[in-house]
Amino acid sequence: MDKSEESVERKKELPNRSLLLAAGAACIGGTFQYGYNISVINAPTMYVQRFINQTWIERYNTNISEDALTLLWSTIVSIFTLGGLVGASLGGTLSVKLGRKGTLLTNNAFSLTAAFLMGISQSTGLFELLIIGRFFSGINAGIGICVQPLYLGEIAPTSLRGAMGMGTSIFITGGILTGQVMGLREFLGREEYWPLLLATTCIPAIIQLIILPFFPESPRYLLIDKGDTEGCKKALKQLHGTGFSETEREDIEKEKLNSAGVQAKKPWELFSDRSVRWQLFTIIVLNVAQQLNGINAIYFYADYVFRQSGIPEDQIRYVTVGTGACECLTALTCGMLIECLGRKVLIMGGYCFMSICCILFTLTLTFQGAGPVVPYLSMACVFAFILSFGLGPGGVTNILTTELFTQSTRPAAYMIAGTVNWCSFFFIGLIFPFIVLGLQQYCFLVFVVVCSGVVTYIFFVVPETKNKTFLQIQNEFQSLNKKKSNSIDEALLTTPI
Repeated sequence: MDKSEESVERKKELPNRSLLLAAGAACIGGTFQYGYNISVINAPTMYVQRFINQTWIERYNTNISEDALTLLWSTIVSIFTLGGLVGASLGGTLSVKLGRKGTLLTNNAFSLTAAFLMGISQSTGLFELLIIGRFFSGINAGIGICVQPLYLGEIAPTSLRGAMGMGTSIFITGGILTGQVMGLREFLGREEYWPLLLATTCIPAIIQLIILPFFPESPRYLLIDKGDTEGCKKALKQLHGTGFSETEREDIEKEKLNSAGVQAKKPWELFSDRSVRWQLFTIIVLNVAQQLNGINAIYFYADYVFRQSGIPEDQIRYVTVGTGACECLTALTCGMLIECLGRKVLIMGGYCFMSICCILFTLTLTFQGAGPVVPYLSMACVFAFILSFGLGPGGVTNILTTELFTQSTRPAAYMIAGTVNWCSFFFIGLIFPFIVLGLQQYCFLVFVVVCSGVVTYIFFVVPETKNKTFLQIQNEFQSLNKKKSNSIDEALLTTPI
């Protein structure tokens, strides 16, 4: 291979600048918002509760009861998940009707509305606006986390699809970290600034509205869904460059021929389609596990562990920001490794390490008073667990949802995956306090079972998808579906009646 060929190969391995900018524009108003709105609500907890109490006194001339205050605050926090569930159920349908890019741009209306309502809540004396605003933020996050990975997976070349798909995880963790930093007292963490802090959710929306219109719609959507050949060519040329768009166009045309006459499927139609049975079951398992793998428990116990380690009270928030930075750095690392190691190795390795961390964390919490070094071992387990989650489940799950389905089934698959994810998020938030109350530190043994079970399932069922086209992946699963169907039929035929 001469030097000119080597330089061409290097160029092929590197994403086009336009492709990177398009991905950034999609992510800043997509999953970044999800992460940001999860974390930004934590800093002003006391200030918002004080505002609710003052408003209650002005209305009813009495202090609000502790139970009522807790109920209102928990509603403000948890209504976000209900909005996310609504958004996830809308995202797939909107992505078919408005396109991937069109849906992302339209979705900003929910973010801007939420920012406005939360920003004026204190001045109007209406804490109810916080509930409505958080609900709209949830809708925005639900649509974003459904449609943005869809857009990234469809604009990326096959050789970079995993790395591009990691933008979802990178921007989620970046959003969480940004929300934590903005909540520090040095920024907007003071009492007088809390309405402004909650209203900053409009900034990513405005950035996306300014930048994303300069980039094209998904080439796959243009050619397969809309039949716009010229639009597809222009989009590929802008996103992949003039020299490397032809191969991708041929791949898209093959998929178009394969799905000729097939309309985009509805979510309920996937459940009756035996050709996608194992793909569907896989994304349900992975999305349930992403919420039930113990990451929420780790964050719950982190505060206790940091206090046991002797960290001053006023410094704990900075250490918490450090965990967010750790997760963000891990997502970036996963983005660099995913095209080398593959999806299967990363997600299985992540769950294996998480299982080990759960066992070690249980031991260190059980013997917390055994010596001065034990609390620091607990801290090490916290960071190791977060690193393991970011390297595997946190980043790869959404990529697999993109890769296991073709154009006609992908939007519906994302609606199902999103709905399962948000329902699991709500479920773990509801029952987790009772699990901790009943099992104490031994609750992590439950998560060992979840993590090890997912590893076993992935090992036996999920193929490696690195550097494979969507059609190649579909063909592998079709073989699996046929094998399973034949084995079931044989079992039925040989069973005596």
